Amino acid sequence: QVHLVESGGGLVQAGGSLRLSCAASGSTFSINGMGWYRQAPGKQRELVAGVTGDGITQYADSVKGRFTVYRDNAERALFLQMNSLKPEDTAVYYCAVSMDWSPQDYEYWGQGTQVTVSS
Repeated sequence: QVHLVESGGGLVQAGGSLRLSCAASGSTFSINGMGWYRQAPGKQRELVAGVTGDGITQYADSVKGRFTVYRDNAERALFLQMNSLKPEDTAVYYCAVSMDWSPQDYEYWGQGTQVTVSS
């Protein structure tokens, strides 16, 4: 079992920056991939950015060049640096992890943190 807690969300003006953090606890030694998803009102949850167990990153096209995802394996933490924020980035952001036995599937999820970008 892995427990994830996100932090760092808030209200920011368009063009501003936020850094989201995700702290993992529990059976963290089996964590493989780590990623950030978001869900805006009335929309489906979408992958924002992820890091595989091998350190390979991927980004949604809408955030490339503005967001940076990175992980601290020693601290079992995941971060998302978000710059040049836009109103359309407004959503609840969720941290998720996959495990060694199923690296392609995000199995554990955090409760989410709200990001609101005002125009």
